Amino acid sequence: QVQLVESGGGLVQAGGSLSLSCAGSGRAFSCYTMGWFRQAPGKGRELVAAIASIAGKTSYADSVKGRFTISRDNAKNTVYLQMNGLKPEDTAVYYCAASGLSAATMPMEYTRWGQGTQVTVSS
Repeated sequence: QVQLVESGGGLVQAGGSLSLSCAGSGRAFSCYTMGWFRQAPGKGRELVAAIASIAGKTSYADSVKGRFTISRDNAKNTVYLQMNGLKPEDTAVYYCAASGLSAATMPMEYTRWGQGTQVTVSS
């Protein structure tokens, strides 16, 4: 079973960029749909972006389309989230997660989670 560790969070000014990485362990990493979720204080956990295991089909929340890009390198067991044009409302803890389902969009469909990394965008 895969274990996940995120890195790359931090503090950035509005309009800036950050790149998150999620390193997975285990030989089955390439078989999982990978997602990036975020959770702001007092709010539920929401899907930001997801990428399928095969062919790399991607999906994004409307709020981040055109600004964020998810990608994966299965040879390195790593999934990335490039975040450009950051806004204060992007401030949240960002989590990497793995799902055995091909079109997983809900948190309950993801069975493996990283510990989270804080992203703070100042205005």
